[in-house]
Amino acid sequence: MSPRSPGESPVRRKGSLLRTVRAVAWSFIGLRKGSEYQQDVERLNPIHIIAVGLAAALLLVVGLIALVNWVV
Repeated sequence: MSPRSPGESPVRRKGSLLRTVRAVAWSFIGLRKGSEYQQDVERLNPIHIIAVGLAAALLLVVGLIALVNWVV
């Protein structure tokens, strides 16, 4: 990774929330095309991916707890 010059601005990544949610959902399943993964790397903001991933993991855990309580 090359250092930025003082006048150079960081890369702005424009990715929609829906695209981020879709990328995180596919990663939870474990299926992803290489070309789509490369597009996600170029377009999506890593901070958004982390936030959506944590929210999805929380929803998964809460959903599993609710399912177990319903079954029992």
